[in-house]
Amino acid sequence: MTAGTDLDYVTGFRERLGLPGIIDVHTHFMPEQVLRKVWTYFDTAGPLVGHREWPITYRDEEQVRLKTLRGFGVSAFTSMIYPHKPDMAAWLNSWSADFAARTPDCLHTSTFYPEPGAPEYVRAALESGTRIFKLHIQVGHYHPADPLLDEVWGLIQDAGTPVVIHCGSGPAAGEFTGPEPITALLRRFPRLRLIIAHMGAPEYREFLDIAHAHAGVLLDTTMNFTDFFEAADPFPTAELPRVRDLGDRILFGSDFPNIPYPYGHALFALERLDLGDDWLRAVCHDNAARVFTLG
Repeated sequence: MTAGTDLDYVTGFRERLGLPGIIDVHTHFMPEQVLRKVWTYFDTAGPLVGHREWPITYRDEEQVRLKTLRGFGVSAFTSMIYPHKPDMAAWLNSWSADFAARTPDCLHTSTFYPEPGAPEYVRAALESGTRIFKLHIQVGHYHPADPLLDEVWGLIQDAGTPVVIHCGSGPAAGEFTGPEPITALLRRFPRLRLIIAHMGAPEYREFLDIAHAHAGVLLDTTMNFTDFFEAADPFPTAELPRVRDLGDRILFGSDFPNIPYPYGHALFALERLDLGDDWLRAVCHDNAARVFTLG
């Protein structure tokens, strides 16, 4: 797709389905110096991206990226932030709160890290109206059930605030990735509203099992079913009936701007699954509108 055909496809996709907009629960807006470092890491094809070439399609300034996303008809999105070390999360939360205040269509996003001060800044984030949290287990290199997070998980469970958590072992496995740490976490905090990023790739079956066992667990489609993901971690076609059956608990995510293909390809990848227009409407708008009480 070229830039023009990409926009045409996304516009046609929305019109065909009668969508008032697309809700994208997995987009990255973060402090410029942090985002530039993330892009530099992708450019090096380092181990955390599986040593794959990963060109950034939307390597633009913040206001240009916002204009691009809105041009696609995205009516609500997130600012997925995540720390890779202690003493970073509170600063990221401060930036993200300011970003949400000046960007009304962005869901106020926060994060945390296993450290002594986490309960204090998570409580502050909840009190300030954060709508969603983001964690990246592979990059942060910690067990999600770390005792330092006990109070944090209790606060979030009681608040019912969703947490997008990159916990699958793709694109590269980490010491604490995979379904077992999430199962351990949910054993202690069964009412958490986790959104499993990338549908738990490549442990698709196991994370579908977790979603079936826990009514509060959702999955996002970030990069799933695209040619890029299918080349490395193909989704098992035998599991597609379960994806259809869980259609009310799957949310669209893109990973914009850090994707190596045009935005429309993520939607095309879902459309070619042939799971039906009702499924697409739910995934690309209605489910997130319900979860986040959006119009």
